Amino acid sequence: MEEPKYRIRALHTERTITVYQAYRPGIGLPAARDGRFPESWKRDRMTWIKPSFLWMMYRCGWGEKEGQETVLAVEITREGFEWALRNACLSHYKRGFHTDQASWKRQLRQAPARVQWDPERDLHLRPLAHRSLQLGLAGEASRRYADEWTVSITDVTPLAHEVHGLVRGGDLEAAARLLPREEPYKEPAGLLDHLRADHLRARTPEPAEA
Repeated sequence: MEEPKYRIRALHTERTITVYQAYRPGIGLPAARDGRFPESWKRDRMTWIKPSFLWMMYRCGWGEKEGQETVLAVEITREGFEWALRNACLSHYKRGFHTDQASWKRQLRQAPARVQWDPERDLHLRPLAHRSLQLGLAGEASRRYADEWTVSITDVTPLAHEVHGLVRGGDLEAAARLLPREEPYKEPAGLLDHLRADHLRARTPEPAEA
């Protein structure tokens, strides 16, 4: 069966969903040790969370990029995750999806969260045809994420390095067996209608190019 272009795939339970971030050790190690983000973690800045382990590997270079050496698996409540999605807007303007650019800019200024759909990645970190959700949190959403939604924080840097070593050695089957089991996230009805470009495009076609 063909994978839908826009769908959340994640490691999740009935109550939680796991997302990934990468930080310098000064932030990441205390967060994993204490199970919460330290006070030095800036709660007034935009932070991006990613349900896809391989997209995180693409972003942080398997935990080898400077400032992203500590890869964290952050388990958060589904309630918080879905609150962020309901209150999010797309991070970029799309003609035929938004009413106009001015209204999209107003949404972007006011929304506590924003969404990007970037190409999912394979074990070689090559882009795939379907998309992976990236969720940016700011203001109220960022503070709630750090202080209310977080259930646990685990340092998965050793896992990142082990999978990378197997990929470099050509053992893709063994590497795949180690990946977190990311399955389609069962969305409440309408949760992503305002965030999936293909949903509204069917009702509001893009104007033809002049």
